[in-house]
Amino acid sequence: MARKRQKLSITSLGGVGEIGKNMTVYRYGDDIIVIDAGLKFPEEEMLGIDVVIPDITYLLENKDKVRGIFVTHGHEDHIGGLPYVLKSLNVPVYGTRLTLGLIEAKLKEHGLADSTKLNQMDGDTVVQAGVFRVSFFYVNHSIPDTGGFAIETPEGLVVHTGDFKFDHTPVDGRPADLHKLASYGDRGVLALVADSTNAEREGYTPSERVVGARIDEIVMQAPGRIILATFASNIHRLQQVVESAERHGRKVAVVGRSMVNNMQIAAQLGYLQVQPATLIDADDIGKFPPEKVLILSTGSQGEPMSALTRMARGAHRKIEIMPGDTVVLASSPIPGNEKYVFRTIDQLFRAGANVIYRGVHASGHGSQEELKLMLNLTRPQFFLPVHGEFRMQKTHAELAQSVGVDPENIFILGLGDVVEFGNGRAAVAGRVTAGTVMIDGLGVGDVGNIVLRDRKLLSQDGILVVVVTLSKETGRILSGPDIISRGFVYVRESEALLDEATKLVEATLTRLVSDNVSEWSSLKTAVRDTLGRYLYEQTRRRPMILPIIMEA
Repeated sequence: MARKRQKLSITSLGGVGEIGKNMTVYRYGDDIIVIDAGLKFPEEEMLGIDVVIPDITYLLENKDKVRGIFVTHGHEDHIGGLPYVLKSLNVPVYGTRLTLGLIEAKLKEHGLADSTKLNQMDGDTVVQAGVFRVSFFYVNHSIPDTGGFAIETPEGLVVHTGDFKFDHTPVDGRPADLHKLASYGDRGVLALVADSTNAEREGYTPSERVVGARIDEIVMQAPGRIILATFASNIHRLQQVVESAERHGRKVAVVGRSMVNNMQIAAQLGYLQVQPATLIDADDIGKFPPEKVLILSTGSQGEPMSALTRMARGAHRKIEIMPGDTVVLASSPIPGNEKYVFRTIDQLFRAGANVIYRGVHASGHGSQEELKLMLNLTRPQFFLPVHGEFRMQKTHAELAQSVGVDPENIFILGLGDVVEFGNGRAAVAGRVTAGTVMIDGLGVGDVGNIVLRDRKLLSQDGILVVVVTLSKETGRILSGPDIISRGFVYVRESEALLDEATKLVEATLTRLVSDNVSEWSSLKTAVRDTLGRYLYEQTRRRPMILPIIMEA
């Protein structure tokens, strides 16, 4: 009997149709490799959730086949899920020096540093992972040591870009490996799996050096203190800020946990050069004239607990916004964060600061002309746009068609969709389990849609707890009903409403007991239904009603 020919499959467990929690799975026979393991931050309706990671049920079902996790760069949406994944899936992790440095710090926090094997890669490294032969190529992005992977498979070569842009004047002097990408195109690329985040933006993404020039202009002209907030992971931008401060005789204080940690790691690994005399402690800011101080801070996205947001509210322990301060937001709001960012900006203006929040940012993602260049360099037979929301992937697919990719050979994946390649053909061949796992505190996956629904209900209309004690022998009410209200009505101003509700509960229980109804579930349901109807008639609100019945 002839053995069935194996096929290459590509599946996205995250990062398709959304921003964040990127994870792509490559499989051939009994070998699996994973590209990235990111997280995303919760949406507004995910009440109480800390972070969201991909559902890795498919990987756990095939854990003996997973040969390693390859990481493109050190952003949270590509490495943030690793600690949670590695707790269940102890496999080698591959990445560049800075990426592994950031990962190692994260693993130490979770107690996984000693049990995880980290393997360093660079532009010359080739890793044999089962049937897959994986090599690394450099691209430009908003964090150093970013790249993609060329994956040699039995079906052909796949190029996975990761997040990228083409910066011809990079801050670190390392341009993208254009010659290597062109060589892949000359060899023949079966499939290109590429970043779509800026597919809607025309033209080219500006160089990071443009931002550096603008920052230097601000530092030179600002009359007092400068407080500059940016992404803690944008080491290139931090380097330019430090260099500008040194050039104009300012001391630099760093505030915000992630900013402090990232700068320490980058400096230790040689990715950030700072003169020892430049850095000062936040406690020593007052020892220097305002015009000699620059404060680097987290909070460019208006995060409620970030350093800049607390300064804006006057709640920071060490730094207070003063008239004459210049506050620079060297970023643009991530979609969905606009409300928080502009609220923080308003608060900063109210405190008397001069706020600069436009024109001090360059994206780390390539715009349309760069996406076309990647397509033309690699000249793939098949194309899979990933990373970004559906409209971005759809636009990227149209760009691919415009440079000659057959529309029949373009696949926009849904979460969990499997694209199979065999004999020079490709097709969607089913789905695997995929979705999101919500993390709340130490709980991983124990908060689902039902819990979120209850939290939403509690946040909207509050809760009423009804406590009553019944006689074990006769079923008569011995004490209560007592009604406790939280988040529903102010008790002192709603005594008549709650008194009537108490009488209604008492009458309902008395009637049921006289009808020989003694099952607690029936009693609770009747109390909940009767009280719910009454309260909605009186208030047009639907609080959560929690009856507690005891026997004595």
